[in-house]
Amino acid sequence: MPGSAACLFCVVPEVCFFASLRAGWITLCLAMAAERQPGLRGRSSERARLDQVLEEVRGGHSAVLVIRGEAGVGKTALLRYATEQASGFRVAPIAGVESEMELAYAGVHQLCTPMLDELGALPEPQQVALAVALGRAAGDPPDRFLVALATLGLIAAVAEEQPLLCVVDDLQWIDDASARVLGFVARRLLAESVALVFTAREPSGEHQLVGLPELPLRGLDEVDARACSRWWSRAGSMSAFVIGSSRRRAAIRSPCWSYRAG
Repeated sequence: MPGSAACLFCVVPEVCFFASLRAGWITLCLAMAAERQPGLRGRSSERARLDQVLEEVRGGHSAVLVIRGEAGVGKTALLRYATEQASGFRVAPIAGVESEMELAYAGVHQLCTPMLDELGALPEPQQVALAVALGRAAGDPPDRFLVALATLGLIAAVAEEQPLLCVVDDLQWIDDASARVLGFVARRLLAESVALVFTAREPSGEHQLVGLPELPLRGLDEVDARACSRWWSRAGSMSAFVIGSSRRRAAIRSPCWSYRAG
């Protein structure tokens, strides 16, 4: 039976199974409501900066922010926070994929494909250039300037209907052609209701966004780091349980307690 949100340590907190029978095994989830998983501890100034970005766009202006930091410091968590706070926005997420770095315009494809209903608003040369870049039409390699103009025009057309938040995670893994287009767009946004928020790993050789507003992200201070460590220690002490069946038994990390029925 689905439980309530009282069980805060499930793999999927919203779906807690207090008594779930699977092939002779019963998994009981302990209701540990005393303490929730820590959120963005020690990130009040960073969250305030993102809130400011969204407010600027709500006021009819554009805004750009590049979050830089080492791997695992919490850049993606801040992007998630921004999308959660973007009520009334259309959100366009892009994620850099290391295996696609050599595929020209793979990042532009992620960004623009959901917006192609507005393609007709662009001048014909830009329509053709973007269509070829996205593999929707045959032709010679398109002029990069026309592709960049088309991407800017497409974003602006979408933002006329609804404020737009574009979040670009792992810029260091975006293909070079797309990174250049995104840098072009970020520098030419003016009065469009568009927010562009990037994350980029440091150190890196990325240079397309140099000069744009930045938010350097560092580790948590000692107090918040210890609070997170205590939470994970408690969660980890109840992290192993086994789901068995007549065919297989898998050890899965989860703060649940399992025992053999009967």
